[in-house]
Amino acid sequence: MTDESVLRIAAIYAVLSVIENNARDSSKIGRDPGPVWTQDHIRMNTGKNSLMNRKASRSPWR
Repeated sequence: MTDESVLRIAAIYAVLSVIENNARDSSKIGRDPGPVWTQDHIRMNTGKNSLMNRKASRSPWR
């Protein structure tokens, strides 16, 4: 292998590793609950208590 081909392979590998590290795992996107605003509105639209009321109704630490 020439120096140019080794450098080309190294550059391709570096780009692929950066893309892989920065990309969100598509299998986990649907499980992400999202921001608190979204969680609250989804709860209220489905007929549940708001997130503020839900968190306030929990028992305190003992």
